[in-house]
Amino acid sequence: MALLVAAMVACYIGRGALSVAAPFMMRDLGLSPASMGVLLSAFFWLYAFMQVPAGWVVDRFGVKWSYAAGFIFWSVASAFTGFATGFATLVVLRLALGVGQAVAFPASASAVSRAFRDRERGMVTASYLSGVRVGQALVGAIGAAMIATLGYRGFFLAVGLVPLIWIWPWLKFWSKRAGGTTTPGGGAPAARPFSLLSGIALLKQRSVLGIVLGYFAYDYVWFVYVTWLPSYLVMARKFSTGEMALYSSMPYLVMMGVILVSGAASDALVRRGWPERTVRKGFVATGLLCSCLIVPAGIVEDRVTSVWLLTAALGGLGIASPNTWTLTQTVCSRRIVGTVSGLQNFGGNLGGIVAPALTGYTVSATGSFVLAFSVAGAFSVAGIVCYLLLVSTPVAIPEHDR
Repeated sequence: MALLVAAMVACYIGRGALSVAAPFMMRDLGLSPASMGVLLSAFFWLYAFMQVPAGWVVDRFGVKWSYAAGFIFWSVASAFTGFATGFATLVVLRLALGVGQAVAFPASASAVSRAFRDRERGMVTASYLSGVRVGQALVGAIGAAMIATLGYRGFFLAVGLVPLIWIWPWLKFWSKRAGGTTTPGGGAPAARPFSLLSGIALLKQRSVLGIVLGYFAYDYVWFVYVTWLPSYLVMARKFSTGEMALYSSMPYLVMMGVILVSGAASDALVRRGWPERTVRKGFVATGLLCSCLIVPAGIVEDRVTSVWLLTAALGGLGIASPNTWTLTQTVCSRRIVGTVSGLQNFGGNLGGIVAPALTGYTVSATGSFVLAFSVAGAFSVAGIVCYLLLVSTPVAIPEHDR
Protein backbone atom coordinates (compact mmCIF):
# COMPACT_ATOMS: atom_id res chain seq x y z
CA MET A 1 0.00 0.00 0.00
CA ALA A 2 2.83 2.38 0.86
CA LEU A 3 4.40 1.78 -2.55
CA LEU A 4 1.11 2.45 -4.35
CA VAL A 5 0.71 5.71 -2.42
CA ALA A 6 4.32 6.74 -3.09
CA ALA A 7 3.91 6.05 -6.81
CA MET A 8 0.85 8.29 -6.99
CA VAL A 9 2.64 11.06 -5.11
CA ALA A 10 5.53 10.84 -7.59
CA CYS A 11 3.10 10.67 -10.52
CA TYR A 12 1.34 13.91 -9.60
CA ILE A 13 4.54 15.72 -8.68
CA GLY A 14 5.82 14.93 -12.17
CA ARG A 15 2.53 15.95 -13.72
CA GLY A 16 2.34 19.27 -11.89
CA ALA A 17 6.01 20.28 -12.23
CA LEU A 18 5.47 22.25 -15.44
CA SER A 19 2.77 24.39 -13.82
CA VAL A 20 5.23 25.45 -11.10
CA ALA A 21 8.11 26.04 -13.50
CA ALA A 22 6.00 27.77 -16.18
CA PRO A 23 6.81 31.41 -15.30
CA PHE A 24 10.55 30.73 -15.27
CA MET A 25 10.48 28.74 -18.51
CA MET A 26 8.37 31.35 -20.28
CA ARG A 27 10.91 34.02 -19.41
CA ASP A 28 13.97 31.90 -20.24
CA LEU A 29 12.69 30.29 -23.45
CA GLY A 30 10.58 33.18 -24.70
CA LEU A 31 7.33 31.25 -24.57
CA SER A 32 4.02 33.10 -24.71
CA PRO A 33 1.13 32.35 -22.33
CA ALA A 34 -0.70 30.77 -25.27
CA SER A 35 2.25 28.45 -25.95
CA MET A 36 2.44 27.48 -22.30
CA GLY A 37 -1.29 26.75 -22.35
CA VAL A 38 -0.73 24.32 -25.21
CA LEU A 39 2.11 22.64 -23.29
CA LEU A 40 -0.01 22.28 -20.17
CA SER A 41 -2.81 20.66 -22.15
CA ALA A 42 -0.54 18.49 -24.33
CA PHE A 43 -0.16 16.01 -21.48
CA PHE A 44 -3.80 14.96 -21.88
CA TRP A 45 -3.74 14.52 -25.66
CA LEU A 46 -2.35 11.00 -25.47
CA TYR A 47 -2.90 10.34 -21.76
CA ALA A 48 -6.66 9.95 -22.18
CA PHE A 49 -6.46 7.72 -25.24
CA MET A 50 -3.67 5.55 -23.82
CA GLN A 51 -5.77 4.49 -20.83
CA VAL A 52 -7.27 1.42 -22.49
CA PRO A 53 -4.03 0.20 -24.13
CA ALA A 54 -2.18 0.75 -20.84
CA GLY A 55 -4.82 -1.21 -18.92
CA TRP A 56 -4.60 -4.03 -21.45
CA VAL A 57 -0.79 -4.10 -21.13
CA VAL A 58 -1.17 -4.41 -17.34
CA ASP A 59 -3.53 -7.38 -17.74
CA ARG A 60 -1.48 -8.96 -20.53
CA PHE A 61 2.03 -8.64 -19.07
CA GLY A 62 1.39 -8.24 -15.35
CA VAL A 63 1.33 -5.40 -12.86
CA LYS A 64 4.92 -5.70 -11.73
CA TRP A 65 6.78 -4.94 -14.94
CA SER A 66 4.07 -2.82 -16.58
CA TYR A 67 3.99 -0.33 -13.71
CA ALA A 68 7.79 -0.30 -13.45
CA ALA A 69 8.21 0.35 -17.18
CA GLY A 70 5.64 3.16 -17.18
CA PHE A 71 7.20 4.71 -14.06
CA ILE A 72 10.68 4.72 -15.63
CA PHE A 73 9.33 6.12 -18.91
CA TRP A 74 7.52 9.06 -17.32
CA SER A 75 10.41 9.78 -14.93
CA VAL A 76 12.90 10.05 -17.80
CA ALA A 77 10.50 12.26 -19.77
CA SER A 78 10.12 14.51 -16.74
CA ALA A 79 13.87 14.70 -16.15
CA PHE A 80 14.56 15.73 -19.77
CA THR A 81 11.86 18.42 -19.75
CA GLY A 82 14.19 20.87 -18.02
CA PHE A 83 16.77 20.52 -20.79
CA ALA A 84 14.41 21.15 -23.70
CA THR A 85 15.25 24.31 -25.61
CA GLY A 86 12.29 24.59 -27.95
CA PHE A 87 8.52 24.42 -28.02
CA ALA A 88 8.33 21.32 -30.23
CA THR A 89 10.65 19.33 -27.96
CA LEU A 90 8.60 20.32 -24.93
CA VAL A 91 5.41 19.15 -26.64
CA VAL A 92 7.00 15.76 -27.38
CA LEU A 93 8.16 15.39 -23.78
CA ARG A 94 4.72 16.31 -22.40
CA LEU A 95 3.16 13.74 -24.71
CA ALA A 96 5.69 11.16 -23.49
CA LEU A 97 4.86 12.02 -19.88
CA GLY A 98 1.19 11.38 -20.62
CA VAL A 99 1.94 8.03 -22.27
CA GLY A 100 4.02 6.87 -19.30
CA GLN A 101 1.56 8.01 -16.66
CA ALA A 102 -1.38 6.36 -18.43
CA VAL A 103 -0.39 3.14 -16.66
CA ALA A 104 -0.75 4.54 -13.12
CA PHE A 105 -4.45 4.11 -12.43
CA PRO A 106 -5.02 0.80 -14.28
CA ALA A 107 -1.92 -0.69 -12.62
CA SER A 108 -2.91 0.54 -9.17
CA ALA A 109 -6.42 -0.87 -9.52
CA SER A 110 -5.10 -4.19 -10.79
CA ALA A 111 -2.52 -4.38 -7.99
CA VAL A 112 -5.21 -3.82 -5.36
CA SER A 113 -7.47 -6.49 -6.85
CA ARG A 114 -4.63 -9.04 -6.95
CA ALA A 115 -2.75 -8.36 -3.72
CA PHE A 116 -5.46 -7.44 -1.20
CA ARG A 117 -8.58 -9.08 0.15
CA ASP A 118 -12.04 -7.73 -0.65
CA ARG A 119 -12.44 -6.23 2.81
CA GLU A 120 -9.12 -4.34 2.53
CA ARG A 121 -9.21 -2.78 -0.89
CA GLY A 122 -11.44 0.19 -0.05
CA MET A 123 -8.88 1.58 2.37
CA VAL A 124 -5.95 0.77 0.08
CA THR A 125 -7.67 2.50 -2.83
CA ALA A 126 -8.52 5.49 -0.65
CA SER A 127 -4.89 5.71 0.42
CA TYR A 128 -3.40 5.85 -3.06
CA LEU A 129 -6.11 8.30 -4.16
CA SER A 130 -5.05 10.49 -1.22
CA GLY A 131 -1.54 10.24 -2.65
CA VAL A 132 -2.88 12.08 -5.69
CA ARG A 133 -3.83 15.06 -3.51
CA VAL A 134 -0.55 14.90 -1.59
CA GLY A 135 1.41 15.00 -4.84
CA GLN A 136 -0.61 17.95 -6.11
CA ALA A 137 -0.08 19.85 -2.88
CA LEU A 138 3.59 18.89 -2.47
CA VAL A 139 4.76 20.07 -5.87
CA GLY A 140 3.13 23.44 -5.27
CA ALA A 141 4.56 23.71 -1.77
CA ILE A 142 8.19 22.82 -2.50
CA GLY A 143 8.49 23.50 -6.23
CA ALA A 144 9.24 27.20 -6.04
CA ALA A 145 11.85 26.69 -3.30
CA MET A 146 13.55 23.95 -5.33
CA ILE A 147 13.62 26.16 -8.43
CA ALA A 148 15.11 29.00 -6.39
CA THR A 149 17.87 26.64 -5.23
CA LEU A 150 18.44 24.39 -8.24
CA GLY A 151 17.02 26.37 -11.14
CA TYR A 152 14.14 24.95 -13.14
CA ARG A 153 16.44 22.54 -15.01
CA GLY A 154 17.70 21.06 -11.76
CA PHE A 155 14.12 21.00 -10.48
CA PHE A 156 12.96 18.82 -13.39
CA LEU A 157 16.03 16.61 -13.04
CA ALA A 158 15.25 16.02 -9.36
CA VAL A 159 11.54 15.48 -9.96
CA GLY A 160 12.35 12.95 -12.67
CA LEU A 161 15.27 11.01 -11.21
CA VAL A 162 14.78 10.98 -7.43
CA PRO A 163 11.49 9.03 -7.60
CA LEU A 164 13.28 6.23 -9.48
CA ILE A 165 14.37 4.87 -6.07
CA TRP A 166 10.80 3.49 -5.97
CA ILE A 167 11.61 0.92 -8.67
CA TRP A 168 13.84 -1.35 -6.57
CA PRO A 169 11.45 -1.92 -3.63
CA TRP A 170 8.53 -2.26 -6.04
CA LEU A 171 10.18 -5.03 -8.05
CA LYS A 172 11.43 -6.76 -4.91
CA PHE A 173 8.31 -6.42 -2.77
CA TRP A 174 5.73 -7.24 -5.42
CA SER A 175 7.26 -10.68 -5.92
CA LYS A 176 7.11 -11.34 -2.19
CA ARG A 177 3.63 -9.93 -1.73
CA ALA A 178 2.15 -11.88 -4.61
CA GLY A 179 4.57 -14.77 -4.56
CA GLY A 180 3.02 -18.15 -5.19
CA THR A 181 -0.12 -16.70 -6.78
CA THR A 182 1.25 -14.96 -9.84
CA THR A 183 3.34 -15.44 -12.89
CA PRO A 184 6.89 -14.05 -13.07
CA GLY A 185 5.44 -10.89 -14.61
CA GLY A 186 3.45 -10.17 -11.49
CA GLY A 187 0.09 -10.97 -13.05
CA ALA A 188 -2.53 -13.61 -12.47
CA PRO A 189 -1.86 -17.31 -12.89
CA ALA A 190 -1.21 -18.14 -16.52
CA ALA A 191 -4.37 -17.66 -18.57
CA ARG A 192 -5.07 -17.44 -22.22
CA PRO A 193 -4.31 -13.84 -23.30
CA PHE A 194 -7.00 -11.70 -24.85
CA SER A 195 -6.57 -9.06 -27.55
CA LEU A 196 -6.79 -5.30 -27.12
CA LEU A 197 -9.89 -5.29 -29.34
CA SER A 198 -11.51 -7.84 -27.05
CA GLY A 199 -10.75 -5.54 -24.14
CA ILE A 200 -12.38 -2.57 -25.89
CA ALA A 201 -15.35 -4.79 -26.77
CA LEU A 202 -16.05 -5.10 -23.05
CA LEU A 203 -17.96 -1.83 -23.49
CA LYS A 204 -20.77 -3.97 -24.89
CA GLN A 205 -21.27 -5.42 -21.43
CA ARG A 206 -23.80 -3.54 -19.36
CA SER A 207 -21.73 -3.23 -16.19
CA VAL A 208 -18.67 -1.89 -18.04
CA LEU A 209 -20.79 0.66 -19.88
CA GLY A 210 -22.26 1.75 -16.54
CA ILE A 211 -18.79 2.11 -15.01
CA VAL A 212 -17.51 4.22 -17.92
CA LEU A 213 -20.59 6.47 -18.15
CA GLY A 214 -20.81 6.79 -14.36
CA TYR A 215 -17.18 7.81 -14.09
CA PHE A 216 -17.61 10.27 -16.96
CA ALA A 217 -20.31 11.94 -14.84
CA TYR A 218 -18.16 11.80 -11.69
CA ASP A 219 -15.15 13.37 -13.38
CA TYR A 220 -17.29 16.01 -15.08
CA VAL A 221 -18.26 17.36 -11.66
CA TRP A 222 -14.70 16.96 -10.32
CA PHE A 223 -13.17 18.95 -13.17
CA VAL A 224 -15.71 21.75 -12.71
CA TYR A 225 -14.10 22.22 -9.29
CA VAL A 226 -10.52 21.77 -10.46
CA THR A 227 -10.78 24.26 -13.31
CA TRP A 228 -13.38 26.80 -12.17
CA LEU A 229 -13.57 26.96 -8.36
CA PRO A 230 -11.01 29.79 -7.90
CA SER A 231 -12.58 31.83 -10.69
CA TYR A 232 -16.05 31.29 -9.25
CA LEU A 233 -14.99 32.53 -5.83
CA VAL A 234 -13.49 35.71 -7.31
CA MET A 235 -15.93 36.41 -10.14
CA ALA A 236 -19.25 35.42 -8.57
CA ARG A 237 -18.60 35.74 -4.84
CA LYS A 238 -16.13 38.65 -4.91
CA PHE A 239 -13.60 37.09 -2.56
CA SER A 240 -10.18 38.72 -2.34
CA THR A 241 -7.11 36.89 -3.58
CA GLY A 242 -6.20 35.81 -0.04
CA GLU A 243 -9.73 34.63 0.71
CA MET A 244 -9.82 32.78 -2.60
CA ALA A 245 -6.62 30.92 -1.71
CA LEU A 246 -8.12 29.83 1.62
CA TYR A 247 -11.59 28.88 0.42
CA SER A 248 -10.41 27.13 -2.74
CA SER A 249 -7.97 24.89 -0.82
CA MET A 250 -10.12 24.04 2.21
CA PRO A 251 -12.64 21.86 0.31
CA TYR A 252 -9.84 19.65 -1.04
CA LEU A 253 -8.45 19.05 2.45
CA VAL A 254 -11.92 18.02 3.59
CA MET A 255 -12.26 15.77 0.56
CA MET A 256 -8.95 14.02 1.30
CA GLY A 257 -10.12 13.16 4.83
CA VAL A 258 -13.51 11.98 3.57
CA ILE A 259 -11.84 9.69 1.00
CA LEU A 260 -9.95 7.87 3.77
CA VAL A 261 -13.04 7.59 5.98
CA SER A 262 -15.13 6.35 3.06
CA GLY A 263 -12.61 3.66 2.16
CA ALA A 264 -12.37 2.46 5.77
CA ALA A 265 -16.14 2.55 6.34
CA SER A 266 -16.98 0.63 3.18
CA ASP A 267 -14.38 -2.02 4.08
CA ALA A 268 -15.88 -2.29 7.57
CA LEU A 269 -19.30 -3.09 6.13
CA VAL A 270 -17.81 -5.71 3.81
CA ARG A 271 -16.05 -7.31 6.78
CA ARG A 272 -19.39 -7.52 8.57
CA GLY A 273 -20.79 -9.59 5.73
CA TRP A 274 -22.59 -7.00 3.62
CA PRO A 275 -22.53 -7.81 -0.14
CA GLU A 276 -19.53 -5.95 -1.51
CA ARG A 277 -21.17 -4.85 -4.74
CA THR A 278 -24.11 -3.38 -2.81
CA VAL A 279 -21.78 -1.56 -0.41
CA ARG A 280 -19.62 -0.04 -3.13
CA LYS A 281 -22.61 1.04 -5.25
CA GLY A 282 -24.32 2.48 -2.17
CA PHE A 283 -21.33 4.63 -1.27
CA VAL A 284 -20.96 5.84 -4.86
CA ALA A 285 -24.64 6.75 -5.12
CA THR A 286 -24.64 8.47 -1.71
CA GLY A 287 -21.54 10.47 -2.61
CA LEU A 288 -22.92 11.60 -5.96
CA LEU A 289 -26.20 12.57 -4.27
CA CYS A 290 -24.27 14.75 -1.81
CA SER A 291 -22.35 16.29 -4.69
CA CYS A 292 -25.68 17.71 -5.94
CA LEU A 293 -25.24 20.36 -3.25
CA ILE A 294 -23.25 22.22 -5.89
CA VAL A 295 -26.63 23.38 -7.24
CA PRO A 296 -27.80 25.36 -4.17
CA ALA A 297 -24.20 26.55 -3.71
CA GLY A 298 -24.62 28.60 -6.85
CA ILE A 299 -28.01 29.95 -5.79
CA VAL A 300 -27.71 31.01 -2.14
CA GLU A 301 -27.02 34.66 -1.46
CA ASP A 302 -24.56 34.31 1.42
CA ARG A 303 -21.10 33.67 0.04
CA VAL A 304 -19.79 31.77 3.09
CA THR A 305 -22.82 29.47 2.94
CA SER A 306 -21.96 28.89 -0.70
CA VAL A 307 -18.44 27.83 0.27
CA TRP A 308 -19.74 25.39 2.87
CA LEU A 309 -22.16 23.89 0.38
CA LEU A 310 -19.35 23.51 -2.15
CA THR A 311 -17.21 21.88 0.53
CA ALA A 312 -20.00 19.43 1.39
CA ALA A 313 -20.52 18.68 -2.31
CA LEU A 314 -16.82 18.01 -2.80
CA GLY A 315 -16.93 15.82 0.30
CA GLY A 316 -19.64 13.86 -1.50
CA LEU A 317 -17.22 13.20 -4.33
CA GLY A 318 -14.81 12.02 -1.65
CA ILE A 319 -17.39 9.48 -0.43
CA ALA A 320 -17.76 8.15 -3.96
CA SER A 321 -14.09 8.33 -5.02
CA PRO A 322 -12.50 5.15 -3.61
CA ASN A 323 -15.63 3.12 -4.23
CA THR A 324 -15.77 3.98 -7.94
CA TRP A 325 -12.50 2.10 -8.30
CA THR A 326 -13.21 -0.75 -5.88
CA LEU A 327 -16.59 -1.33 -7.54
CA THR A 328 -14.72 -1.97 -10.79
CA GLN A 329 -12.56 -4.52 -8.97
CA THR A 330 -15.67 -6.09 -7.44
CA VAL A 331 -17.59 -6.75 -10.66
CA CYS A 332 -14.61 -7.65 -12.90
CA SER A 333 -12.56 -10.81 -12.96
CA ARG A 334 -9.00 -10.07 -11.84
CA ARG A 335 -7.43 -10.67 -15.22
CA ILE A 336 -9.35 -7.76 -16.80
CA VAL A 337 -9.34 -5.21 -13.95
CA GLY A 338 -6.53 -3.22 -15.60
CA THR A 339 -8.34 -3.06 -18.93
CA VAL A 340 -11.70 -2.04 -17.45
CA SER A 341 -9.97 0.50 -15.18
CA GLY A 342 -8.37 1.95 -18.30
CA LEU A 343 -11.80 2.21 -19.92
CA GLN A 344 -13.10 3.84 -16.74
CA ASN A 345 -10.33 6.43 -16.62
CA PHE A 346 -10.75 7.11 -20.35
CA GLY A 347 -14.40 7.94 -19.69
CA GLY A 348 -13.38 10.15 -16.78
CA ASN A 349 -10.87 12.06 -18.88
CA LEU A 350 -13.50 12.69 -21.53
CA GLY A 351 -15.56 14.25 -18.76
CA GLY A 352 -12.50 16.29 -17.88
CA ILE A 353 -12.28 17.53 -21.46
CA VAL A 354 -15.95 18.50 -21.67
CA ALA A 355 -16.44 20.06 -18.22
CA PRO A 356 -14.11 23.10 -18.40
CA ALA A 357 -15.26 24.10 -21.89
CA LEU A 358 -18.99 23.62 -21.29
CA THR A 359 -18.81 25.43 -17.95
CA GLY A 360 -16.96 28.35 -19.50
CA TYR A 361 -19.42 28.56 -22.38
CA THR A 362 -22.41 28.46 -20.02
CA VAL A 363 -20.97 31.18 -17.77
CA SER A 364 -20.22 33.37 -20.79
CA ALA A 365 -23.71 32.87 -22.23
CA THR A 366 -25.62 33.45 -18.98
CA GLY A 367 -23.28 35.74 -17.04
CA SER A 368 -23.71 33.47 -14.03
CA PHE A 369 -22.51 30.15 -12.59
CA VAL A 370 -26.05 29.07 -11.59
CA LEU A 371 -26.83 27.15 -14.77
CA ALA A 372 -23.28 25.76 -15.01
CA PHE A 373 -23.54 24.36 -11.46
CA SER A 374 -27.02 23.01 -12.22
CA VAL A 375 -25.58 21.13 -15.20
CA ALA A 376 -22.96 19.63 -12.86
CA GLY A 377 -25.76 18.58 -10.50
CA ALA A 378 -27.59 16.95 -13.41
CA PHE A 379 -24.45 14.97 -14.27
CA SER A 380 -24.29 13.78 -10.64
CA VAL A 381 -27.85 12.45 -10.94
CA ALA A 382 -27.01 10.81 -14.28
CA GLY A 383 -24.01 9.16 -12.63
CA ILE A 384 -26.22 7.73 -9.88
CA VAL A 385 -28.55 6.25 -12.50
CA CYS A 386 -25.65 4.70 -14.42
CA TYR A 387 -24.08 3.09 -11.36
CA LEU A 388 -27.31 1.82 -9.81
CA LEU A 389 -29.07 0.57 -12.93
CA LEU A 390 -26.28 -0.52 -15.25
CA VAL A 391 -23.55 -1.91 -12.97
CA SER A 392 -25.26 -5.13 -12.02
CA THR A 393 -23.59 -8.24 -13.42
CA PRO A 394 -20.07 -9.72 -13.17
CA VAL A 395 -17.74 -8.94 -16.07
CA ALA A 396 -15.38 -11.31 -17.86
CA ILE A 397 -13.97 -11.76 -21.35
CA PRO A 398 -16.48 -13.85 -23.34
CA GLU A 399 -15.09 -17.26 -24.28
CA HIS A 400 -15.34 -16.57 -28.03
CA ASP A 401 -13.30 -13.33 -27.64
CA ARG A 402 -10.32 -14.89 -25.86
